[in-house]
Amino acid sequence: MALVLPTILFWNENKNLNMLLQNAPHSFHIPVMGLGYTIDTPLKVAKYGISSVLSIMEDGLIEQMRLVHSRKFDLPYKVIRDTEQDYRARRITAYLNMLHTIVNLQIGNMKAASFEDGGDLNRYFELLPASHPDKVSYTQMLSADGEEKMRLQSLLRESIVPGSIDVNIMTKLDKTNYDQEGIALPPEFADAMSALRAFALSELNGAMVFSAGLNPRLFAYMEQFEDFFPDENGFLKKRIVLKVSDYRSALIQGKYLAKKGLWVSEFRIESGLNCGGHAFATEGILLGPILEEFKSNRESLNEQLWDSCQNALVGKGKFQFPKEMKVKVTVQGGIGNANENQFLMNHYALDGTGWGSPFLLVPEATNVDEETLQKLIHAKKSDYYLSDASPLGVPFNNLRTTSSEIQRKERIDKNRPGSPCYKKFLSLNTEFTEIPICSASRQYQHLKLKQLSAELGSGESYAKAAEKVMEKDCLCEGLGAPALLVNQVNPARNLRAVTICPGPNLAYYSAVFSLKEMVDHIYGKASVMVDAARPHMFVKELELYVSYLKTEMEKFLPEKPKKHEAYLDRFRNNLLSGIVYYQTLISSIRPDAEDMLNRMKLEILGFQNEIEKLSAVDA
Repeated sequence: MALVLPTILFWNENKNLNMLLQNAPHSFHIPVMGLGYTIDTPLKVAKYGISSVLSIMEDGLIEQMRLVHSRKFDLPYKVIRDTEQDYRARRITAYLNMLHTIVNLQIGNMKAASFEDGGDLNRYFELLPASHPDKVSYTQMLSADGEEKMRLQSLLRESIVPGSIDVNIMTKLDKTNYDQEGIALPPEFADAMSALRAFALSELNGAMVFSAGLNPRLFAYMEQFEDFFPDENGFLKKRIVLKVSDYRSALIQGKYLAKKGLWVSEFRIESGLNCGGHAFATEGILLGPILEEFKSNRESLNEQLWDSCQNALVGKGKFQFPKEMKVKVTVQGGIGNANENQFLMNHYALDGTGWGSPFLLVPEATNVDEETLQKLIHAKKSDYYLSDASPLGVPFNNLRTTSSEIQRKERIDKNRPGSPCYKKFLSLNTEFTEIPICSASRQYQHLKLKQLSAELGSGESYAKAAEKVMEKDCLCEGLGAPALLVNQVNPARNLRAVTICPGPNLAYYSAVFSLKEMVDHIYGKASVMVDAARPHMFVKELELYVSYLKTEMEKFLPEKPKKHEAYLDRFRNNLLSGIVYYQTLISSIRPDAEDMLNRMKLEILGFQNEIEKLSAVDA
């Protein structure tokens, strides 16, 4: 529904916006999910003070969504064609500026509205956690009258803060692009570089969330944009958030950026396996010990990065940060209920948490087409699995019943394995061609299967190798299609098959929820979990790592190379060390969850016995 233009008021930004956004009213955020699942989530939740992250890698999808929302909100739209100069960055910038404009309009309308039941203004405060000062004032306002009621309403309107509109770049996705004559374009026109430039030149005051590790070229490119450096008041218009899987990674990447005068505003710790999307497994280092290491070293980390960053800013002749600047630490991946959420926040002194996959069941927040939504609701635990579907060669969380998985198998049955490759974002393989192609493409799989047939014949060895090749699937089309389908836009070439990448935790939810129901669940006002037998998030992650270890042990049978054996020994020892940590931790958890704690003890002991029976030498 378009906003009513005569009543629109733009929200007046001020120099304190950066500080306000870093102290947003909600302690959770909605992480990036796929290419299209959260691509317009800010338009749905930012007005309620909820921060979210969208991918900015797929410029074609972004351009289509800009048209969708320009029409919906009655905003001017001029197409940016792929024949125009720097079209990729310009499309992304235009889309981000549109999000910025619409959210400002929404906030302006809310501030101008009256406090009526069912309105967005009331809803903003109703969604806040009970302990939030603004929620307390809101409750007081409801029972007040006269001048006191008017005074409180005025204060509440001024307290409204939008959720941050943050963007994500997967650092590995930085392929070189070519002009129409096949000549490689300069580095700044590579995929990730273009996306970074697009964000840097946008009007957003938000965060760039980098995932998948350090990319020196990409990180160095940030130095060219002033918005990543503090202004005269010490504020950052563009913040840096690093998604990391362990402390060592945070320290290395943080130092690398600090030496350039670039401050990491937040380290976003993600479970290696108990998460959605691509799974970057550690060497058996579990989430609890990782969080403990951050907790123990947080002051030291902050001090090291602070000193290095300030020195670099001085050397560059730039403004410096105020002394009270502190790096934030948050966690995401597999959190299932308010007790887990609160324990993480309190015990590890975290600044927030991320809730991803459960929001796939909240149509008010994400884009999931009806067919896929029903598949999620009725999925069994065994339908969620860690696949080799990603052309990146990184394990990828998948759902066995998706239309994309059905399509992949049908193509194999028709002796036409692989996908037509139009978007080419994952074209990284040069095994057969000078210009990279995608390992999920029909072209690559045809060439690879032909090679394997020549080398292995048609026996069992070929069948196993071929199955591995054909497991790769097109993510560019499948992860973006839902956003178009939900908005009644037919995908190009009618490629309607959907890929979805939920974390294993989603197996314990089986219904569609309203935004309020899910937020209330996070804060413990209500519960939407339907499986009382769900294991604690730490136990579930341990289970996933034990399964992963078994798979790794089978990979090199019967050769058992020494390097692999050493890796498996480290993995196994790290798991056992993590179990000892959890066995100690359990005794410190509050006693009102006695039944759950007893079950945790038994489950952890069972996995300990299972791991001890596994040996890299005996495998």
